[in-house]
Amino acid sequence: GAYGQNLIRTPNLDRIAENGMRFTRFYTSAPVCAPARCSLMTGRHGGHAYVRDNFEIGSWESFRGQLPLPESTPTMASVLKEAGYRTGAFGKWGLGEPGSTGDPMKRGFDRFYGYNCQRHAHNYYPRYLIDDDRKVEIPGNDRGLTGSAYAPKLIADNMLEFIRTSATAGDSPFFVYYPTVIPHLALQVPEQELTPYRDAWEETPYTGNSYLPHPRPRAAYAAMITFMDRQVGRLFELLDDLGIAQNTLFLFTSDNGTTFLKGQVDYEFFESVGLFRGLKGQVYEGGIRVPMIAHWPGRIPAGAVSNHIGAHYDLLATVADAAGISISNLPANDGISFLPTLLGRSAEQPEHEFLVWDFAGYGGQIAIRSGKWKLLQRDLKRDQQPSPLELYNLQEDPSESRNRAMDFPEIAEKLYGQLIESRDVPEVERFRFGVY
Repeated sequence: GAYGQNLIRTPNLDRIAENGMRFTRFYTSAPVCAPARCSLMTGRHGGHAYVRDNFEIGSWESFRGQLPLPESTPTMASVLKEAGYRTGAFGKWGLGEPGSTGDPMKRGFDRFYGYNCQRHAHNYYPRYLIDDDRKVEIPGNDRGLTGSAYAPKLIADNMLEFIRTSATAGDSPFFVYYPTVIPHLALQVPEQELTPYRDAWEETPYTGNSYLPHPRPRAAYAAMITFMDRQVGRLFELLDDLGIAQNTLFLFTSDNGTTFLKGQVDYEFFESVGLFRGLKGQVYEGGIRVPMIAHWPGRIPAGAVSNHIGAHYDLLATVADAAGISISNLPANDGISFLPTLLGRSAEQPEHEFLVWDFAGYGGQIAIRSGKWKLLQRDLKRDQQPSPLELYNLQEDPSESRNRAMDFPEIAEKLYGQLIESRDVPEVERFRFGVY
């Protein structure tokens, strides 16, 4: 709602935005799950990150997870843990199965609860969830449209319990990573949550060609987002009850733009990406421009709106900066702390010369943004003819409707050179995707 949505109710996030800062030019690092989360956790943009697509491990129904982070990879959690923070992750991980080098319990987290595998997270009434590094069965759930226990509620409950336990355990600070699994598909929500939207709009039932069917897809999608918002409200209520809200930095963002599966999520009806071009899986603005809401009472000015250009890979540097932790010894970090912006000191804010996207999925795509200019190229997989370079002036044309590459060849050439120089190709990506 804080970004203009009028049909779906998000009162808690809207109130947080009113009492904090809303960013208007913030980006995910990739337009799908795993690579976005990799950059967020590691502080590396797509050109340097190890994970650049949803690289799947094992058969589809094995739920063994995605390409694991290497053992040598520091994360936001490991940086904070070394500084004395108690760390917990609750929701969807997607960066390595239990026991692998990418297991969250090996990448800096003291506690994990949720879905280790993104494919497993395509159903919210699963037979089991991962509790730290072991499977815990959920009686009455059988991966159907409904079941005995709604996984997003179990995840939120465990997240809140971790905060409660951490806040009362002593003087040690805590860090929570809450990658909520909704509103990803499938469309599933408890019946009582659906009620407020049940007869709100005309519906075309979704019959289940890719995910589970649902008779009221618009209502289900809206109800899932409102349910997520309610869990954020529970979080803030707990912080207030514990008396620690004033000393807690809260950041809310998203891993990618709205899905292209229109039969399940009617992005035109909800005007999900507004005037932007593109959806999930694309490096156009609609696939990578995401919300960022920041809240820190007494530190972040209430009702602030920032045009600072930032990305997920800035979060590690920003959180470390807020915690007073130096990350100068990290082997690689592409992020810039935007703490000065959060604290209302924009004049002191360093800026990126450019932002980089290197995405191996959906045909292979790369992009770079420098100031008002954005350059991108698609269809980079081996045995394909790469698409022509596309150059857009986002200041004049935020919808990316007019390719200016032929009009400003010197700008396109400069940005393309910067983009190529700012990326490397891990062997796993070279072999699997043939992206150059």
